[in-house]
Amino acid sequence: MMDGSDSLQGAGAGLRYPFAEPPEEGMVTKIAEGVFWARLPLPMALDHVNAYILDDGDSWTVFDTGLDTLRTRGIWVKLLAGPLRGKQVRRVIASHHHPDHIGLAGWFQAGGAQLWTSRTAWLFARMLVLDVQERPLPETAEFWRRNGMEAALLQQRLQERPFNFCDVVAPLPPGFHQLRDGQVFRAAGRDWDIRLGQGHAPDQITLWSRDCPLVLGADQLLPSISPNLGVYATEPEADPVADWLDSCARFQQVARDDHLVLPGHKLPFTGLPFRLDQKIENHHGALRRLHAHLAVPRRASECFAPLFKREITAPVYGLALVEAVAHLNHLVAAGQARRQPDEDGVWLWQALA
Repeated sequence: MMDGSDSLQGAGAGLRYPFAEPPEEGMVTKIAEGVFWARLPLPMALDHVNAYILDDGDSWTVFDTGLDTLRTRGIWVKLLAGPLRGKQVRRVIASHHHPDHIGLAGWFQAGGAQLWTSRTAWLFARMLVLDVQERPLPETAEFWRRNGMEAALLQQRLQERPFNFCDVVAPLPPGFHQLRDGQVFRAAGRDWDIRLGQGHAPDQITLWSRDCPLVLGADQLLPSISPNLGVYATEPEADPVADWLDSCARFQQVARDDHLVLPGHKLPFTGLPFRLDQKIENHHGALRRLHAHLAVPRRASECFAPLFKREITAPVYGLALVEAVAHLNHLVAAGQARRQPDEDGVWLWQALA
């Protein structure tokens, strides 16, 4: 969500994009021996998600699936009848539990594939796809109110059906194969080290090839945008910013400039050490601006300007609010700010010297 110093300024300084264009819809691009790239549409400002297909000889392993929509199902049917014809999908790896990455896992499972993911990702996705809500839960409404959501918008949202996983995620049957940090995973004729990332989603899977500088980075390693780091009513005191910064620091220990990173969105890139430095500084810079902004008490909804440096419109208001809370929580955890309720019980944050 955040852009600021996280913009394409890095393209000339340290990032390189070996593939100028993504594959056309229903087609694949060969990345390396046994590794192919497909692009799937999303109905939002970030209008695509990348999927990667690994050739296991007699079958395919799919890394991330896209949303469960008629259009996306149709694209997979076209892929399997076209460039991927002659083999079945036997395994699906969901990098994390978000709908654009796990949306069609259950559809593939219904066709005989196995689902491989982290335990946390499976539990979150399985729980959320079963949790159908016609109106926002009281806890969610109170979370929005206490974090300063505008009154008119709050009343509007309370009357609307919220987003439900089941709208865009196929039913997930019981049963999956767990991927753990530190394991070695065999696919596409090569061994991959599993490294889990945190912050954007808990226990997000990244795969690092042992025989060539190739990394399946999902949303943990994106080239020109940062994924949303959000706090929700489910865990209102969470500090995903700390988790994110810790993960970036861990990945710095193994990142190489020649790693070709295959991200969940945007284009494959090299220059990962530079990008990790940029990611860390992006959030440190945002935290410095936010701290200065809190010279006077502020609601979370009053903290968009220093974080995002652009106007926040209705379609992204919710994402902006949960990311603002995440950065405010981090300042409190670091002892740089305090949080107190006003007379209406709405949280106010203020910087500490």
